[in-house]
Amino acid sequence: MSIMEKIIGDLNDKREWKAMEKRAKGLPVEYYNAYKAIQKYMWTTGGLTNWDDINRIFNGIIDMFEEGAVSGKKVTDLTGEDVASFCEELVKDAATWKDKHREKLNETIGRE
Repeated sequence: MSIMEKIIGDLNDKREWKAMEKRAKGLPVEYYNAYKAIQKYMWTTGGLTNWDDINRIFNGIIDMFEEGAVSGKKVTDLTGEDVASFCEELVKDAATWKDKHREKLNETIGRE
């Protein structure tokens, strides 16, 4: 990993993120607003840490919303009424900041 990558991150990841966000902006308003709300919820309740998980989860949501929009379904027809539970199910196997901090704490305490 070059110094530049350490400072600004992987440029390919940034390009993929921008392409994903552009796709999301193409969703109908109801779906785009739901996507942004889900994204905010996921970041504020623990946050994903691995780009592969982030890419897989958010692209999966966009795919599902694109199909739902074509089918004329409401967002909650796709996510269920408890959208928070839907989000938690998506990240249940993904590493979060909470997991990273938990691991760091356990490595720090009592290891001296």
